[in-house]
Amino acid sequence: MNEKQNDYRWMQRALTLARQGEGRVEPNPMVGCVITQGEKIVGEGFHTAFGAAHAEVEAIRNAGTLADGGNLYVNLEPCCHQGKTGPCTEAILAANIARVVVANTDPFPQVAGSGLAALAAQGIEVTTGVALEEAEELNAPYFHYLQTKRPWVIAKWAMSLDGKIATHRGDSRWISNSSSRKIVHQIRGRVDGILIGRRTAELDDPQLTARPPGPRTALRVVLDSQAQLSSDSQLVRSAGEIPLLVVTSEKAPAEEASRLKNAGCEVVKIEQDQTTNPLHALLTLLGKREMTNLLVEGGGNVLGSFLDAGLINEVHTFVAPLMIGGEGISAVSGKGIDQMERAYRLENCQIEQIESDMYISGRFPREKDS
Repeated sequence: MNEKQNDYRWMQRALTLARQGEGRVEPNPMVGCVITQGEKIVGEGFHTAFGAAHAEVEAIRNAGTLADGGNLYVNLEPCCHQGKTGPCTEAILAANIARVVVANTDPFPQVAGSGLAALAAQGIEVTTGVALEEAEELNAPYFHYLQTKRPWVIAKWAMSLDGKIATHRGDSRWISNSSSRKIVHQIRGRVDGILIGRRTAELDDPQLTARPPGPRTALRVVLDSQAQLSSDSQLVRSAGEIPLLVVTSEKAPAEEASRLKNAGCEVVKIEQDQTTNPLHALLTLLGKREMTNLLVEGGGNVLGSFLDAGLINEVHTFVAPLMIGGEGISAVSGKGIDQMERAYRLENCQIEQIESDMYISGRFPREKDS
């Protein structure tokens, strides 16, 4: 096996390790690291949690003296600044690593190529771009956050064969099967926020929690321009234990906003004008809270608004083998597109059968970021 093949093989291992930090490291990126001597791994590690040691430090610690003269593979450029942990570049130099192989450079302003430059200046051989596309895919939400200062938006819905998410009366329990719903709970357990509209909150009375709990407890977000969310809803009744953000407009009656605040909800007013899309303002607000991933669960009008604004990055859809017909509620409403050539098309689309359901997932091209 030649050097190029070896580099790719060990980088794939680093990416596999990195993914173990999903839901635990955000807003940091997922990073894995492998140290080799010849054809043998002598140390490996990954970033396990926000504030914990970085992957390179874990791998060097695991390798001990066997790191001396070895090759280090890491999917993201080593940091060179003092943050919650020390610079990884210093740990690499202290371990006398001979060669560093990296997939992505880190666009974080305090790194941005400086880590690689610092290593090269000390005589370490540096190779970049190995398994570049796979590494970009892994940390796409992190890169998106740095670029836009907004969370990566994941849209999820379950629908019938004829594209309905509920009957005309709003009944939607249950379209998808229990195995599909388990997948949804897994997604909920790794995101920073879960968003729905007030109408969905009213019809479904959801908890918007991960069951069983995942590594993160998501902030529950309800779009409610008039602050009409019922005090008897499961969301409001649990607001003291699980954070709930109610997003209103300037038209919301003050007494209704006070009612929700007194029940333990956080209430935020988003100003609306002719020049700024309120969803942009909301995502900017959530970005300031260092949210990396936001799950949008509907309903159809909310999903349509996000789609029309070009704000959906990733989609998870469950299609059940049933039909609703009539005036059932469409999965995605909004204005939509007027020409098929302008339709949003998923990349790297995955299709899986979950018992009787079809599970379709994928991402929109990153150039749709706005």
